[in-house]
Amino acid sequence: MRQDAASVECSGDLQHGLLDIAAVQRALRDDGLDGWLLYDFHGSNPIARRVTGLNDAAKLTTRRWYYLIPVDGPPRALVHAIERDRLDHLPGNKTRYARHGELDAGLRALLRGCRTVAMEFSPGCAIPYVSRVDAGTVDAVRGHGVEVRSSGDLVQRFEAVWDAEALESHEAASSALYAIKDQAFDLVTQRIRSGDPVTEFEVQDAMAGWFEDAGLVSDSRPVVAAQENAGDPHYLPTRDRHRVIGSDEVLLLDLWGKLPTPRAVYADITWVGYTGTTVPARYADTFTVICEGRDAAVALVQRATRAGGELRGWEVDRAARGLIAAAGFGDRFVHRTGHSLGEEVHGNGVHLDDFETHDERRLLPGTGMTIEPGVYFEDFGLRTEINLHVGHRSATVTGPLQTEIRTLR
Repeated sequence: MRQDAASVECSGDLQHGLLDIAAVQRALRDDGLDGWLLYDFHGSNPIARRVTGLNDAAKLTTRRWYYLIPVDGPPRALVHAIERDRLDHLPGNKTRYARHGELDAGLRALLRGCRTVAMEFSPGCAIPYVSRVDAGTVDAVRGHGVEVRSSGDLVQRFEAVWDAEALESHEAASSALYAIKDQAFDLVTQRIRSGDPVTEFEVQDAMAGWFEDAGLVSDSRPVVAAQENAGDPHYLPTRDRHRVIGSDEVLLLDLWGKLPTPRAVYADITWVGYTGTTVPARYADTFTVICEGRDAAVALVQRATRAGGELRGWEVDRAARGLIAAAGFGDRFVHRTGHSLGEEVHGNGVHLDDFETHDERRLLPGTGMTIEPGVYFEDFGLRTEINLHVGHRSATVTGPLQTEIRTLR
């Protein structure tokens, strides 16, 4: 089946969902870029699909498409002839291709006038959440004499920044999570006091029911981890793998969820209890250190936002990690300090990371993130997790701070 390349006019508005063309062009100008080249093949780039609003499952999209937003002038699109209507909801001129030679010629024409474009690319895959475009496609763009830079900060601006409604949804989810955390600890306290054994899975099952009662949704059941299982940062009890929560043990709860409404964003918290009357010094002192690391990270963000300064993700990680390492726990803090929060629990904004990656993305006004330092041993683990919203000249913790391990007896 052959259809010759053709150029037509797209019919979309200048603002469609997340894609405000004028705002993108202002951002491109600020960042010294000639364009943002959005690309997808068969769902390989979910960022591009969300930003362009191409999430209609009823439309089969199996061929490569490009959508270029230039720093000046109308956008330009390149789509396959058998999927010619896929970007019709977006503004700009559209060219169709069918043969591979037409694809290469169409890409060359699309990039005309561009020296530097942003794509969902991260050098060395340093930030895998952003690195969605395959190396071959990056090579194809470079082959036309165009430099490719990471779209990491562009993605943040147009996917990770919360509006007032999103912030309100986060705060509602946060309040519900804290209430569920208290219900779970109360359940464990009652059963420990009565001598009636309770398992991690039983508590998790109860929490799942409370999620439904509160109208929350999540991509996972919560973490309920007793003693040595708390030493595994991503432990999840299951029906077949769990243990009884005993007396005089650490109990770690990590729970995340959001409202089931469009554009709602997640809240994500971790709280630690102890099923005895007095928390042993080893646990209490270690928890104090990780809380100090958390508070150092919060203080750094708050100082920078008040001053209107620029702060990058790796710097916040370093503030928390440096304090925890100085206390002798550096080799026990085995994950980043925090992650972006969005419509997905691990959002596409900046992560607070100078450990797993070196995240050079900026903390932008309107973004939300976790701060969650922890230390892990073979026989126990501890973590504190809070959520932080960055405003234009302020940064606010959106829930209570745990300052000591809660006794559950």
